[in-house]
Amino acid sequence: MARHVVIIDDSGPDHAVGVWFPDLSGCTSAGDDIVLALRNEPEVLELYAEGLQEDGQKLPRPRTLTELKAYPEIAEDLKAYMVALIELPARAYAAE
Repeated sequence: MARHVVIIDDSGPDHAVGVWFPDLSGCTSAGDDIVLALRNEPEVLELYAEGLQEDGQKLPRPRTLTELKAYPEIAEDLKAYMVALIELPARAYAAE
């Protein structure tokens, strides 16, 4: 299974926890706390992949943390927020 990096913004108890995939434009979600936000992510990622599939596309290969750090705008987010890895079956990805 491939793993996508997800960035987690926990701004405190008065705010929802926001999560987004730096590799997947527009693939975002939120939850009342970190546990709920991350619990939703595999489903969010799968729905995103299904949407791409309906458009005749597949998810791109997920980049590693090292690869993502090469992009200044992403590197700043990686420094400022928590990071997790979310798995999705390999069949959802474009051929290499």
